[in-house]
Parts: sequence; C-alpha cells; structure tokens
Amino acid sequence: MEPSKKRAEKTSRRNFLGQALTAAGTAIAAPAIINQTTAAKEVIQSSEGNMDLTLTVNGQPRTLNIEPRVTLLDALRDRLGLVGSKKGCDHGQCGACTVLIDGQRVYSCLSLAVMQEGKAIVTIEGLAKGDTLHPMQAAFIDNDGFQCGYCTPGQICASVALVEEVKRGCASVVTQDLNRPPQLAELSEAEIKERLSGNLCRCSAYNGIVAAVQQVAGQKPPSPTATMIISELQEMPA
Repeated sequence: MEPSKKRAEKTSRRNFLGQALTAAGTAIAAPAIINQTTAAKEVIQSSEGNMDLTLTVNGQPRTLNIEPRVTLLDALRDRLGLVGSKKGCDHGQCGACTVLIDGQRVYSCLSLAVMQEGKAIVTIEGLAKGDTLHPMQAAFIDNDGFQCGYCTPGQICASVALVEEVKRGCASVVTQDLNRPPQLAELSEAEIKERLSGNLCRCSAYNGIVAAVQQVAGQKPPSPTATMIISELQEMPA
C-alpha cells in the first residue's frame, strides 16, 4: 500500500473513532446535564417561592403572601402600607424602624416577617385610640420632642417600651443597685438616656425626648422654654 493511502486510511479511521467517541460522550453526558439544569431551576424556584402567613398588626390579622426573606419593616411598609415605621439605616443602628412585638421593642429592619406569626405587633399607627393620642405621643408634642419627625415613630415606640420595662423592674447599664431597680417616679435622666441610646435623632431633639419620658413617668419635666441670661460687657479700662 502506498504511503499516501495509508495516511488517508489512518486519518479517516481516527476521525471516525473521534466522532464515535464524541457522540457516545454526548449521549452519556446529556442526561446528566439536563438533570443538573432541571435541579438548578427547581432550587431557584424554591428559593423564590412565596409563603402565606398571617400577622397580627395593631390588633388586626393581616394575611400576606411574601418571600421568606422579607423583613418585617418591608412587609409593614411595602405590603401593608404602614409607613410610620421608617427605614433609616436598614442595619439596626438608628432605631427609626422600632416597633413593639409582644410588648418588646424590636428593630423591624433586622427581623424577618415570617418569624412574627402569632405575635402581637404594634406600630406607631396602633398606639393612639381613635382620635385620642397615646400619652407618650402627647408628651412628645408637649415637650417638643421632635423636629423633622423622621425618627419620631421609633423614638415613641422605644419610649413606650422603656416605661413598661421600668414597671417590670428591668435594670440598665447605669443602674447602681441591681437589687433595687429604679421606679418611674425616680427614674433619672441618665437612666432615660441610656435606655434610649439605641435610637438616634439627627436633629438632636434629645432634651425634649427625655422630658417627654419624664412627663409620662409622672415626673415634672423641665420647662421647654430656655432661660436666657444676658449681661452687658463691661468696658475694660484703658
């Protein structure tokens, strides 16, 4: 056999074997690839699947169909239209989203909505009784406890929880005698500031906020009117 014919025979045989192996490999790999793709799609659909839940918000049951990853803050604002709770930092650092859950203050931006089923959720919208403001809401108005008002819903909810915590005998970091937690009537300014340290006010209306808590606690808050002392400068002798 001539060398050129031998090379052609070898080449054609090699091509044939390569094509056969490729076809066989494709036939073997195709079902695995298809199965992997189908499984991936099922995982994606499962991760994005919604679930039904019922939240008790301000005394009313509210049914939702949401993803498990939705925060309570987003559920309240975007799904239920309760926009009183504000989204400030969205990292649990400013307290603007504070709500009450079973009487405890909670950062709703750090809490998943699906975890709150069966619990009593109270937002700023649920504190008032009709046209009658909650005593803490009225105290914030009386003592000028807000300026822009963005953080005020969280401040008020936290202050309501603060009063209830003191009634239950909860101590704070600055409580001097842990065997005798402070009562509302003797709650110091330092105690109030420490217990509200998780709520930030960028307008710095802290004095009014403290005075509002003192009013609800039964104390006499300082006058919101600042006392100004004006003195004339005396001329220095030449």
